[in-house]
Amino acid sequence: MPIGQAKFGLLGGVADLGKLELIETQTISTSVASVDFTSINGSNYDVHFLTIDNLLFTDASGNEYLSCQLYESGTLETGSVYQYAQQYGTASGSSGEQKSTGTATPVISIQAGSTTNFLTNGYIYYYNLNNSSKYSFSTFHITQMAPGGFGASYAFGSLVLPQASTVDGIRIRSGNTANITQANISLYGIAGS
Repeated sequence: MPIGQAKFGLLGGVADLGKLELIETQTISTSVASVDFTSINGSNYDVHFLTIDNLLFTDASGNEYLSCQLYESGTLETGSVYQYAQQYGTASGSSGEQKSTGTATPVISIQAGSTTNFLTNGYIYYYNLNNSSKYSFSTFHITQMAPGGFGASYAFGSLVLPQASTVDGIRIRSGNTANITQANISLYGIAGS
């Protein structure tokens, strides 16, 4: 019996591990303070994947930044409990790192804005969201235009909610007070994770 057939028989069918399974897409075309995903099907996935496409803020200065908060058992965690760290570089030659502990609005980018070409794009992986005995982690990569018209990359970023809890929702928002005026944001579960 060929190996492929044997594998098919052992698994009881075709395994599609690692496949992205769409949970929800939200398209923003009017000004909103935040975008919430409150049905994340956490019991089905250990790993979630969120994509951000063409996001703009109302802040014309270009000094906004993207932020993420998590829901724990239906309650948004807004306390100063998150931790994040990221490295960044821009086409103008500047680079550096940002980090913070005990922040209520953990940063996953900087210097976004409302100018037409100041678009923010990227992705975030989330781990252990539905596991009440583990911390919830994320890693991310964001690209955008920084003030002055320079491309910017926010690579090697990570975020942790350092308290064991059942996370059942995700909020994407500005780290300041600006609203989101445009975006396509999709949440996926990774099959077999």
